[in-house]
Amino acid sequence: MAADHQVMMLNKGTDGSTMVFEPAFLSIEVGDTVTFVPTDKSHNAETIKGMTPSADATFKGKINEEFSYTFDVAGVYGYKCLPHLPMGMVGLIQVGGDSSNLEALKAVKVPPKAAARFEELYTQLQ
Repeated sequence: MAADHQVMMLNKGTDGSTMVFEPAFLSIEVGDTVTFVPTDKSHNAETIKGMTPSADATFKGKINEEFSYTFDVAGVYGYKCLPHLPMGMVGLIQVGGDSSNLEALKAVKVPPKAAARFEELYTQLQ
């Protein structure tokens, strides 16, 4: 049975970090749905080109709007808040315990703060 998960889009996280998704890392199963909630204004969630298991497995939410996406393709997904990518507002979702596309994700160039956050998130992969 598929599960539903929520990710909050925040100006400030519970640990004091600014411009964050909370949780920033999720490990879910194929068929699960994630709802991105704009708890604070001026945020969205969208996949980063080259940071999904396939070119078809992408999503893009609108600024200030809640939206849901059902993950049907196993692998690792890197995503961002478009306006706050330079500030490191990124997240990582692992679907089905699959990390076979991890090297492709690591090859994608992102701003330095985002790259540092991704390095932290990669350590949580199973």
